[in-house]
Amino acid sequence: MAEIEKLRVDKYLWAIRIFKTRSLATDACKAGRVKFNGQNVKPSHVVKIGDTYHIQKGVEKKVVEVTALLDKRVDAKTAANFYQDRTPLEETYGYKAMYHAPMLKRDRGAGRPTKKDRREIDELKNDGWDKD
Repeated sequence: MAEIEKLRVDKYLWAIRIFKTRSLATDACKAGRVKFNGQNVKPSHVVKIGDTYHIQKGVEKKVVEVTALLDKRVDAKTAANFYQDRTPLEETYGYKAMYHAPMLKRDRGAGRPTKKDRREIDELKNDGWDKD
């Protein structure tokens, strides 16, 4: 692969598969969801090896360190060689724990909830805190 001297941050984030499309990467940069040294970066910001970027995609936050430059989109296994994921474990597990929250769902045909059932449902919704 030829040596790349200059590479835009939006193109790099698309190539390493952080964003699905390059326009999504560009929009994230414009919206201030991509930061370098605590500062928002423009989509045309030049990426250098060793740079660390803080990226926010919805509720997910990632910290990515550039280990090599990649200008074309490749498969996920190959793309993983071009960056180092420096996301703290607390943030990684916190994001994933959101999907393991208890679901408030009743079985179909179970009938109306009793007064005791309603109190248990309310307690789950309010995390056990009384409103009194």
